[in-house]
Amino acid sequence: MRKPELAAAIADRTGMTREKAGEVIAAFTDQVSAAAARGEDVSLIGFGTFNLRSREARSGRNPQTGASIQIPASKTVGFKAGKALKDAVQ
Repeated sequence: MRKPELAAAIADRTGMTREKAGEVIAAFTDQVSAAAARGEDVSLIGFGTFNLRSREARSGRNPQTGASIQIPASKTVGFKAGKALKDAVQ
């Protein structure tokens, strides 16, 4: 499901317009991004938690040449599904 399809589904369920539902989704994603940039977790009880994860520096291989390369440390956003979401999937 893509963003327009999600907005349409939310609009159908809540009675708001698709445009307004799209704005709500955009506001949600903006706030999750801002919280991640500040290093904060975003927890939605029953759904899951978005959190900042750190990756250590490591060595790897260039797949084209086979040469060793250093991969620098980085940060990424992870998601851990909550119990209700896990139960819904199974």
